[in-house]
Amino acid sequence: MKLGLSEIIQAAQAQIIKSVADDGLFGFSTDTRTINEGEIYIPLKGEAFDGENFIENAVSSGAIGYFTTDKTKVVDNAKIILLVKDTKEAYLKLANYYKNKINPYTIAITGSSGKTTVKEMMFSVFKCIGKTVKSNLNHNNEIGLCQTLSSLEKDTKYLIVEMGMRGFGEIELLSKYAQPDIAVIVNTGSAHIGRLGSLLNIAKAKFEITKYLNLNGVLIAHDNPLIKQVNDNKHKTIYFSLSDENLIIKEMTSKSCSFNYKGFDYKLNVAGEHNIQNALSVIEAGLFSGIQPDIIAKGLSEFSPIEKRWDIEEIKGFKIINDSYNSNPESVKAAIKTFLDYTPSPKSIVLGDMGELGLNEEEYHTQTGNFLEQFNCDYLLTVGNLAKFITPKNIKTIHLENNLEAADYIKTHFPKGSNVLLKASRFMKFEQILEELRK
Repeated sequence: MKLGLSEIIQAAQAQIIKSVADDGLFGFSTDTRTINEGEIYIPLKGEAFDGENFIENAVSSGAIGYFTTDKTKVVDNAKIILLVKDTKEAYLKLANYYKNKINPYTIAITGSSGKTTVKEMMFSVFKCIGKTVKSNLNHNNEIGLCQTLSSLEKDTKYLIVEMGMRGFGEIELLSKYAQPDIAVIVNTGSAHIGRLGSLLNIAKAKFEITKYLNLNGVLIAHDNPLIKQVNDNKHKTIYFSLSDENLIIKEMTSKSCSFNYKGFDYKLNVAGEHNIQNALSVIEAGLFSGIQPDIIAKGLSEFSPIEKRWDIEEIKGFKIINDSYNSNPESVKAAIKTFLDYTPSPKSIVLGDMGELGLNEEEYHTQTGNFLEQFNCDYLLTVGNLAKFITPKNIKTIHLENNLEAADYIKTHFPKGSNVLLKASRFMKFEQILEELRK
């Protein structure tokens, strides 16, 4: 993203404290460690840091100027000094201004789980018809949105942004600066219920994605009664679900699935009914955008899961399915069902703690154990303070204190050739189990 000084002042609604720079286009940086010569420094602030403390470092590292919220903060050898009320808001306004100059067709995606998978599927489809930019991994907050919008090139036709949230107002803010043409709510589950208090509140927070949706755009949402309850019906809405009469699931394995939807065949190189449901949202977005079904099918067939999301690896005679990027009651049940229904024996599961579930966190883990009782597997290992409450009566369950113990148990007790599912929230760092198994 490069803008002229007059554009910068207009977009960020900034006041000039100093301006002696030559005319030209200026880039931006929020990090003094990677700043390039001639860029303007945007000092962001957080709970534990204040970027304005590093303004002098930025200028000495080559910044031509900087934003500040303090008009007395003047570095003599800076050529541009701009005063704003809030540096993060200024960054968002600049990114939005630049996005509107490029004017890509924009798809915004949120959900309690699966939103990253849908974003990647969506990218696989839309890149088939034009230059497409997507949010990078974990760039689903305000700063990530700014970085994504800033990365647009002049020939970008399509923009796909992922929107995460932990409380009210966060998705609305992202919607304000992304201004989507299509809004997708993948699902509404219990992730972050500890912060929002109820599933209805979660649905309300997810629905904020429509706040700045193009009036001629569309909401594509999972057919969920909570979403229908909060839907203000100001926009065209398309609902999708596995119970749709136009869906026929044709084949399911531990690595892939195929299905027919609205008379056309599709195939995914990833397992699980939940991934078919994810794909339905992508198909509907494609059809609404005028993409032919055969192109949509081609894009979906080229999708592959990203790291720690159903990532299959052969290690020392074990086939490990690593699905440990994130975990909540809905996603863990979907992973368990897919694994136990479509994976050959011997098969075992390693489950870790699920986070941000509030006062009922123990009960959610107990319910996971109850859910497991309808299945059979060789072993269940649980790791963590909460996972110990996952205790199905019909499965041999061993609770372990840490990931190293889990890896050692797999090596010493699981039969060779076992299929093993790893599922936990990210903070459990289940990649340590893989690292130990590789040794």
